[in-house]
Amino acid sequence: MLIQALVVDDSRSALDYLKRTIEADGQVQVIAFTEPVLALASARNLDIDIVFADYEMPNMDGISLIRRLRSLPKFSDIPIVMITSVESDEVRLRALDAGATDFLPKQPKSLETQVRLRNMIRLGLAVRKLNDRAALLASEVARATHELQEREEEIILRLALSVEYRDNDTGDHTLRVAKYSRMIAEGLGLPDRLCRDIYLAAPLHDVGKVATPDDILLKPGRLTPDEIAMMQTHTTVGGSILAGSRCELIQLAADIAIAHHERWDGTGYPNRLKGEAIPVAARIVAVADVFDALATKRPYKEAMPLPVARKHLEDGRGQHFDPACVDAFLARWDQVVAIATDRILGSRQDAAPLQPQLQSEAARSAVTAPSA
Repeated sequence: MLIQALVVDDSRSALDYLKRTIEADGQVQVIAFTEPVLALASARNLDIDIVFADYEMPNMDGISLIRRLRSLPKFSDIPIVMITSVESDEVRLRALDAGATDFLPKQPKSLETQVRLRNMIRLGLAVRKLNDRAALLASEVARATHELQEREEEIILRLALSVEYRDNDTGDHTLRVAKYSRMIAEGLGLPDRLCRDIYLAAPLHDVGKVATPDDILLKPGRLTPDEIAMMQTHTTVGGSILAGSRCELIQLAADIAIAHHERWDGTGYPNRLKGEAIPVAARIVAVADVFDALATKRPYKEAMPLPVARKHLEDGRGQHFDPACVDAFLARWDQVVAIATDRILGSRQDAAPLQPQLQSEAARSAVTAPSA
């Protein structure tokens, strides 16, 4: 392994000697400067493993140079050696305070200088190996984390499919709800990670409908009061399915599943939560879910035109829906229209890596629009 050393000394003869000595064993390549100001300017673009800096130099002494180098992130932990003939304890303490690792006496041919120089090179090599190892481990952790996130996405999307296969009339309902939900979350200014998690968790909002009988779930006409009561249990069933997970994403999905039919004014179900007592992710999905339920064809109704579905959200603002969520949704109306008309989803690249295998990520939403 070849490491790089930055050597700064205003004496050309001393610089040449240090360069020959440091490079003698073939492990180090020296980048030499006689001007400390130029060395500092160049250091920002160099990959350096060890620094040797003379103390007494014009324009900037070695202590000042060391202090400035240590302020650069890439020089925070590499060995920096000050070369000096000054024996003053005060100078050495100042150098240590500035970030010097060690000192070398400015006696080019002394045995001590050569031995300590060799030891510093070994230290620089060790730090390089350690940093390379740390970078490799960080890369492996990032790759493993990415793979874990992909597995989470796959589990969620496949679980959502278990509901969709019972009712294929809604097509891409859950994927559209996911897109709308992320759009609203971004409009609310939520953190990027939470916006992503809401996008991934939203497809599970109706997972509890796996327990809803087909004669109710697929009924082409209006539901009876008893059937409505049975349909409404999909929220608590969904919450039970997803409850108790240590995965934050599944915990978020549980909040959505159980509370996406709560209403801003407290008249929703199953717990009659009101206002901000409703989890924000559920308030977001409520808007996305109802809009898509209205704007798509169902066994019991035709699709509403988009402007009519929009008017329903506007009328329900502050009663059925969180006003801020409605405002965030309507503020991106062009994007809503694009999603609704499949111009954005198109090839469904957002569902990668599952899309080569999965034909859709939809699950059935409310049966009796807009409040089922």
